[in-house]
This record gives sequence, C-alpha cells and structure tokens, in this order.
Amino acid sequence: MKFRYLISIILGLLCSTLYAQKATLSGYIKDSSNGEGLIGANVYVKELKVGNQSNTYGFYSLTLAPGEYTLVFSYTGYERVEKKIQFSNQAQQFSIELKPADSELAEVRVTAKAVDENVKSIEMSVNKIDIKTIKRIPALLGEVDLVRAIQLLPGVSTVGEGASGFNVRGGGVDQNLVLMDDAPVYNSSHLFGFFSVFNPDAVKDVKLFKGGIPAQYGGRVSSILDVKMKEGNTKKLEINGGIGVIFSRLSVEAPLIKDKASFIVAARRSYIDILAKPFLTGNNANAQFNFYDLTAKVNYNINSKNTVFLSGYFGRDVFGTGFGFNWGNGTLSARWNHVFSNKLFLNATSFYSNYDYLLDSDLENKRPNDSFRWTSNIVNLSFKPDFTYYITPDNTLTFGGQILSYEFKPGKAVASSIGEKREFGQANKRGLETSFYVGNELKFSPDFSAQYGLRYSHYDYQSLDGEYYNRIPVPMSAQNPSGYVLQINKVNPDQVIASYGNFEPRLALNWTLNEASSLKASFNRLSQYVHLMSNTAASTPLDVWTSSTNNIKPQIADQVALGFFKNYGENGNDYEASVEVYYKKMQNQIDYADRANLFLNPYFEKDLLFGDGRAYGLEVFVKKNVGKLTGWVSYTLARTERKIDGINNNEWYTSRYDRTHTLNLIGQYALNEKWSFGANFAYITGVPYSIPVQKYVYEGIAYPQTIPGTRGNIRVPDYHRLDISATKKNKKGLFGKGSSEWVFSVYNLYNRKNPFSVYTRPNETNSAQTEAVQLSIIGSFVPAVTYNFSF
Repeated sequence: MKFRYLISIILGLLCSTLYAQKATLSGYIKDSSNGEGLIGANVYVKELKVGNQSNTYGFYSLTLAPGEYTLVFSYTGYERVEKKIQFSNQAQQFSIELKPADSELAEVRVTAKAVDENVKSIEMSVNKIDIKTIKRIPALLGEVDLVRAIQLLPGVSTVGEGASGFNVRGGGVDQNLVLMDDAPVYNSSHLFGFFSVFNPDAVKDVKLFKGGIPAQYGGRVSSILDVKMKEGNTKKLEINGGIGVIFSRLSVEAPLIKDKASFIVAARRSYIDILAKPFLTGNNANAQFNFYDLTAKVNYNINSKNTVFLSGYFGRDVFGTGFGFNWGNGTLSARWNHVFSNKLFLNATSFYSNYDYLLDSDLENKRPNDSFRWTSNIVNLSFKPDFTYYITPDNTLTFGGQILSYEFKPGKAVASSIGEKREFGQANKRGLETSFYVGNELKFSPDFSAQYGLRYSHYDYQSLDGEYYNRIPVPMSAQNPSGYVLQINKVNPDQVIASYGNFEPRLALNWTLNEASSLKASFNRLSQYVHLMSNTAASTPLDVWTSSTNNIKPQIADQVALGFFKNYGENGNDYEASVEVYYKKMQNQIDYADRANLFLNPYFEKDLLFGDGRAYGLEVFVKKNVGKLTGWVSYTLARTERKIDGINNNEWYTSRYDRTHTLNLIGQYALNEKWSFGANFAYITGVPYSIPVQKYVYEGIAYPQTIPGTRGNIRVPDYHRLDISATKKNKKGLFGKGSSEWVFSVYNLYNRKNPFSVYTRPNETNSAQTEAVQLSIIGSFVPAVTYNFSF
C-alpha cells in the first residue's frame, strides 16, 4: 500500500501542471556560422520570468498559456536575440540561429549568458569546459589536450605524469565512463598518457559529471565524461589544422546539402619515428613509435522532425623495437533524433566499441620456428533510446533504457618454440547489461527545484570457454598470500553463471537564497559491472578488462554532496565561485595479493582481494569571466582510503589515488587583438607508495623486502609545475586565406624533476646497501611551437 501511495504522489507531481497547458512552442537553436546545434542555449520568457535550455542537439520546448510574449534567446559567446511570439491554442515551431559575438563585443558575449545560470541550475559537481578555453591553456609540446585540461578542475587528478586516464574523487581510471558521441572509450590516452584520443578540432562540447549524476547515465561509479563531436558545417567549407613538433592535424567539414546535411573528417598523426629515423642504427633502425587517429561524422536533417547522425573514431598507438606492440580504440555510433510532438523528443543511439592490443615478436624473421603473439580486446554493442517529455517549462520528464552487450577476451597468447605451439591465457567471457530509468526535473517554486530519478540495472555473466571458477578459502601463507585456491567447473557456454541487479536512486536539490547565491545538495548510487585489472602504480595498455563474475561482485558507490554557489561582480556573473563537500562510500573494491600475476594468468581471480572504499573532501572553485585577464583557481582537500581483507591488518589505508592537496591556477591574458598569453601552475601532494623497509643480504648483495600486506607506507615528493604560452594571431592564414596563429609554449618552465615513483635497489658502489631511487618521466622544461590555421 505504501508503494502505491508513493507512485500516486510521483505521478501527481509529474502531471500537476499537465491540464494547464494551452500552447507549445518548440524548435532548434543553432549557430548561424556553421549550423551546429547549441547545447544548453537559454530561452527566456520576459513577461513570465520563466525559461528553459536547449538539449544536446539544440532542441527546446516551452508550454505556455495563449498570449503575446517576448522570448529572449541567448548563449555564451553569441549575440542575444529577442523575438515577439503570439501563442495560440495550436502547437507552433520556431527555430533560430544565433550569430557569434564580434571580438569588440566581449562584454556582451559574457552577459548574454543568464547571470544566475550557475546559481539556479540544478547541476552540481558538474564541470563544462568550452573547447575555446581548452585551446588557450598551455599544453605539453604545444598540443591542446582535453584530458589534461580537465585535470585542472577540482576533484580531478592523475597518479603521475605519463599515466593514462584520470582519477575523480578518489576513483580509479576504470571508474570513469568516457563517452565519445555516446560510445565508450576504454583507453582515452595516446603515447602512454601524454595525449588524449580526442582531436580538439572535432570536439564540440565537454561535460564532466563528478556527482549529482542524472538517471540516464550509469555503468561507472566515479564519473561520466561526455564528449560530443562536431556535426560538420552545414553552411560552407571549413578547414582547420595545425603543425606541431610532435604531430600534425587536419580537419575538413562542409555541407553535403546546404542547411540539411554535412560532414566532418579530422585526422592526426605523430612523426617522432620519422624525424628520428636518420639517427637510428642497428637493432633500432626499424623502430616504430607513433600514434594516429581518424574522427568522422555525417548528419542529415531529413525534415523538421527527423535527423540522423553517423559518427566514428579509429585510433592506434604503435610502439616497437625488435617487437611489435600496438593498441587502440574503434567506435561507431548511429543516432536518430525524432520529434514526436512539440513536447516529446527522442534520441535513439546504437553503437559499437572495440578496444584491443597486440604484442607480437619478430622472431619469425630471425628464427622461423619461434614466435610469440599476445592479443586482448573488449567489444561493446548497444541500443539506447532516450526520451524527453517537456510537460511545462518548469517540469521535464526523461525516461529510457539501454541494452549493452560485452565480449571480453582478456588475453590469449600463442608461443612457438622449435615449431611447437602452445596456447595459454585467460578465459573469454560475455556480459549483458540491461537498464531502465526515469527522471524528473521539477521547479516547485522560484526558489526551490529538484531533479530526482531511479535507474535499475541488471547484469548476466557467461563463460564463453565453457568453464568457470569458485574461490575456496585456505590458510594464508607465503606461497599463497591471498588465502584462496580455485575450483574449476564445467558449464554450457550459453548458461548464465551469475546475475546481479541494482536499483540506483538519484536526487539533486537547489535552494536559491537570492539572485546571486544558492545551496545545492545531491545523492546518487552507481553500479559498475566491468573492472580493470591493474596492480601497478599507473594503468598501462596491457591491463586487462574483465567482467563481474561469481567471484567478482559489481562495484557500488553511494555519494552525497553539499555545495554553496555564488556569482558576483558588476554584471552579475563577472566571477563565479563554488564550495562543495562530498562523501563517497564504495563497496566491492579490488586490491591484489602480494606478488599477484595478472598477465595471461587464467587463475588471476585467486589473487584478488575485496573490501570497501571511502573518499571525502572539499572542493573550491573561483572563476573570472570578464576583462583582459580571465581564468580560474581550483583547490581540493581530499582523502581516499580502502579497507581490504588481508591488507594492512584489515584496517583503513590510503589508496594509490589519494592526493591530500591539489591546487591549480589558470590565467589567460589578452594583451591586444594580436597577442594573448596563458599560464597555469599545478601543485599536488605526492601519492602514497609502498617501499621495502627490510632487507636481507646474500653473498654480499642486498635484497629489499616489503612487509606482507603493506600499502602506501611512504609518499613520493610533492608535484608542482608551471607552464606558459604566447599566441600570436597573424593577419593572413595559410596560403593567404582564412586565419592562422603561432603558439609558443614552455612546459615545466622551471625545470622541475617531478617524481613518478620511488623504488629501491642495491647501491651501485656497495651492493650490501640499498638505496631509494626517484623516477621522473619528464625531467626538464619542454619548449614547443605550433602553427594553427583555419580557412
């Protein structure tokens, strides 16, 4: 009975204003220069002081009583437009294109944004970075990088320079769902973490959810990085590119049918190996070390109610000296936007995603009967319909679902010796994740609004190789530090071995204190059914993705957050400031027994240890929006801990993602129309690290020993770095057409040798003694110059 009453209350809230509707106006808000839909553009009704925002595809909907109204369309960086609209009892459609603001309208460009948007928006623990801002941040070797840019935001860090991926609020790299046009990317890095897979010339929008995650997202327990790619210029041919010291890039976009269909193709290729080839001799003469990627997208606006999109990405890293090693991602997304009515919008997405790597010896060339080949991959196929129902400007309902299949091939190796072949590796697995969700954003009053929802996810695990394992507890010993052995069971490959289901409630609240400040709170539960097996300090391309099984339970995280948001300044939002506190509790976290071997080990589940995690902290963010000097300051005070059976005497210990203090200062100064400058400073507390505290000496050689179960008994020294850049805009572009610029940058200006890790070894002069050695990935300043062009 209580459940029935609860459903009645929810339905009443959803439909409370339904009968008051009289007329609905809907349409698309687009960029007049290229026809791209504007995400989050504002539509405001002057007379009623209500409004709405466009969705990911620029679609908006307003339902109002009949009458004449003044609608204000605005978007950051674009000229504001006011239109008189006469509403009747009939549904109406009205699409509009906004013009980019001229450079001399810098003040208007900022004030076109609703001055209270940051305060009154329901979103918290969410960061959006404009791609133009990302391009002005000083970067390694002068190359703009999306993932490195988000590491300058509060709550985001990395375990070290050159590490793949990023960490959010104490989570691992596998706990971030990275989406490229809705398709998941399993390794977001090129060149062992120095660059990301996202070509900045093809990126349209970047949004990071750290908390308060809406019900339509799921599958990871720390964050969602949602990257939308450009759709292609529907007005004219546009070419962008850049020539740098490490790689070059080029993008081409143009209409196929003006104002109805367009495409974009963007490519990058590094050329370190080409430049170094004249200097390589001997075994290194044929060395390969490069990366390349291709991003493409096409869209067709069939009519006012139907638009289709097809986008894809293919990227690869190649590395080898005497062997072949390559890895990469491939994705393909197909989407259909359909407007059922002025109030109901559908985005249906199907995608394919594949991440794989290959390690191959070249022994065949020298010894035809000897070879070694190691392969691994994870493949996704999915269908995901998402519906948005605009009940009123103050009441929006979202609902939908997803079917997502996984095929895991964690690692197979084929070794040949003297013509005799041997195959070994881990069992192939299959998973099927299905989910359904419903969410509602409702403004109860001018001062109080809420976003609430419920997601249900279900997961089935199968073994494609016809066998699975049960963990049997045994006494711990030096030979078996995990305390488990495995029992092998035979099974039909089509049989479901383990199933899991989880309800994931979501809630976000906004209490507006006045026009310039508000309090926000959020809660979300998230479930994750895939896991990255890595017992190294930083993840590598050889790490293994595996399924939840009968032994490996899904990860679950519950997070609560509270924040205070305030805008201030002469124009209302010259400065934006926020302070957030959060607490995250995590279940079924994974660590590893001492000396665990994860590579090609079919029995790796024996060496896994499980327990709980917690992360809590304070995040401060202050941003300056106007004037010649803009930028932001972000500070994070955080703690990340684990409690795993069999480690640290079963007590809490700091995890390898723990960073006590993280401070980032980002500044951008526009001197004049020709010259602009940028600088960023980063300071981060060193990560915990395990180092031997004992040794034994045998035949005059010292052998360091770590106490079993030790984790994080020291910290590496703190990390800090200063980068600077200068950008010079040219009067003419490439071949005298369009525009161009030179970007001069210096990464790690004061030559800091930041530590990546610390390890011990026998002393070089006295082998009976041990010494600690600090490893630095980048140990000096790195100057660079890049030439960018557009026409």
